[in-house]
Amino acid sequence: MSQQVLAADGPVEAVETRAYRKVFWRIVPFLMLCYVVAYLDRVNVGFAKLQMSQALGFSETVFGLGAGIFFLGYFLFEVPSNLILHRVGARLWIARIMITWGVISAAFMFVDSAEMFYALRFLLGLAEAGFYPGVILYLTQWYPSNRRAKIIAIFMSAIPVSGIFGNPLSGWIMDSFNQTHGLAGWQWMFLIEAVPALVMGVAVFLHLDNSIKDAAWLEDDEKELLARNIEEDSRTKQSPQTTAATFKDGRVWLMCLIYFTFVIGQYGLTFWMPSLVKATGVVGNFNIGLISAIPFLCAVVVMILCGRSADRMRERRWHLVVPALCGAVGFIVAATATSTTLAIICLSVAAAGVITCAPLFWSLPTAFLTGTGAAAGIAIVNSVGNLAGFAGPYLIGAIKDFTGSTAFGMYALAAVLVIGAGAVLTVPAKLVNR
Repeated sequence: MSQQVLAADGPVEAVETRAYRKVFWRIVPFLMLCYVVAYLDRVNVGFAKLQMSQALGFSETVFGLGAGIFFLGYFLFEVPSNLILHRVGARLWIARIMITWGVISAAFMFVDSAEMFYALRFLLGLAEAGFYPGVILYLTQWYPSNRRAKIIAIFMSAIPVSGIFGNPLSGWIMDSFNQTHGLAGWQWMFLIEAVPALVMGVAVFLHLDNSIKDAAWLEDDEKELLARNIEEDSRTKQSPQTTAATFKDGRVWLMCLIYFTFVIGQYGLTFWMPSLVKATGVVGNFNIGLISAIPFLCAVVVMILCGRSADRMRERRWHLVVPALCGAVGFIVAATATSTTLAIICLSVAAAGVITCAPLFWSLPTAFLTGTGAAAGIAIVNSVGNLAGFAGPYLIGAIKDFTGSTAFGMYALAAVLVIGAGAVLTVPAKLVNR
């Protein structure tokens, strides 16, 4: 870029606007679509439960353990996977991740015992490990801190989008294909919903660029400006520079605690939403899917608005605390709701709260992590935090088996969210408000 262009505020702003517009439309919608596929394959087991548990004789505890054991495999391979991605690039590694999990997801149609259910859920976790933290790491290589909350919120709107479209789709497949060619509806669901992962895995290899310098669709002045923004953003961070130093950083472990509490709420909601809706008297898997989509639609709107507000105000902590507390209130009231209307309103508040917490959370650790510290730190936080994906479903399943009600499980989720909100307020504002 010429010195003249650099010196003039107008042209620089025009180049920057044009460059970030190109980056957004090139990578963000594409990665969102990948995450919709990822999240659908991760949580469609919650819909399969409506037929699968009865067909195979699974108790609530067995199902909750199987749903959660995914995250043990996820935990074990998360850090190695992100370090490999940091070395070989997102294009190759994310393609490998998606193709592998697509094959394993399809294999769920052959489940005939609790042991096989546990094994495949564990392998699915191994296969998918690294996708989400890899994408977060990838986005930090394109967007500086002051632009990141909105972009991550838009990317993570894939979670509620997968609920909006995925829940009715899962219900329709299970109802429409049940006993076709001798296969149950839940078997067809696993098979059909695995295909997009395979297709998108190939698309990632063909479409994604590893870095700004590899982007042939950017002009030279755009590449220079984007790279300079990332360099200036990284220069102000006090980040651990090695994997070992990252493991020893107390700030990283505080992030693990905060994220753990938010993930418990998120997966408690997504895994048990169909069962909660059914308990209010809704009949038919497709109808359950349609009604279950409403809370996710509310979450899309709230999370994008909160992400924009957080970037505009450069305030990160209260933009996390308020949604977390709203989520807690939603869970508490939903636990005792007897009508479908009241239950959906409460679940919408809960969904808007807990799902909004996830993207806004990542503005905290990425505010001080960069380089190898970011590759390791993001993976550590995500892997430890996602152990909550094991603890949450298992806890609710066990509580329901013991008490005969999901109410006490909802109360437990609310309490955990309050703890998370309190932990956020212990983070120094000057560290993360950027």
